[in-house]
Amino acid sequence: MNTENLELATLAGGCFWCTEAVFQRLKGVEQVLSGFTGGNIKNPAYREIITGRTGHAEAIQIRFNPGIISFQ
Repeated sequence: MNTENLELATLAGGCFWCTEAVFQRLKGVEQVLSGFTGGNIKNPAYREIITGRTGHAEAIQIRFNPGIISFQ
């Protein structure tokens, strides 16, 4: 993937599987990666994160072509 002309956005919005699926369908979105942001435990397991006690949020990182789709 040529990332030279791509921009990057990171969004935390609840369930990353739900938001990942929405953004993958948009023209101009080249890649969507799921993961976690924030938190106070290094490398927690998913089962720890979903308890809400680690301070992490489920997030997605989106690589997109601003010539096709804007951040707005």
